[in-house]
Amino acid sequence: MMSDKDVTEVPEVSAEEQDRLDKAAREKEAAEQAALPYKWKQTLQEVEVRVALGKGVKGKDLDITIKKDHLRIAFKNKKDEPIVEGTLCKPIKLEDSTWTIENGELLVNLEKVNGMEWWKNVVTHHPAIDTTKIQPENSKLGDLDGETRSMVEKMMFDQRQKAAGLPSSEELKKQEILKKFQAQHPEMDFSKAKMN
Repeated sequence: MMSDKDVTEVPEVSAEEQDRLDKAAREKEAAEQAALPYKWKQTLQEVEVRVALGKGVKGKDLDITIKKDHLRIAFKNKKDEPIVEGTLCKPIKLEDSTWTIENGELLVNLEKVNGMEWWKNVVTHHPAIDTTKIQPENSKLGDLDGETRSMVEKMMFDQRQKAAGLPSSEELKKQEILKKFQAQHPEMDFSKAKMN
């Protein structure tokens, strides 16, 4: 049995104080991310890592290893000093992950295995971001996989039906089943039947 002494009270924080704390946390996160030897961004499906290399650097000058759960980027002449090396935050689809060099910059695209979660960092030993503060870009229905797309389309249809005061897809389905059953059993009286 718990006593009043066992309950730890969390002090209430004013809105101004919470704003100050949030701002300080954002500034700390921004400084930590800026200190990394690369820039990165993500969508639910992929992580993009950019490393400034300088003009004239070619693929043959780099030692790049991409594994399902590991990333290593280094110059061949400085193999002992990798730019990035470590265990990835989450596993990737190796066959769909690529790298290329554009305008003196290395671009690494890592395709996520789980396309429904945000990564807190690229490699686990680097500073984490607060994934609860991510503002995702609006996605197009065409970007979604078949199952997710059909679910979203069904939700959109149901929302339009509800706004118009019409039956949802589930209610329409029940009505259709009742009509078929009535057609198969004309001898039965359905005048007082109610669908829930």
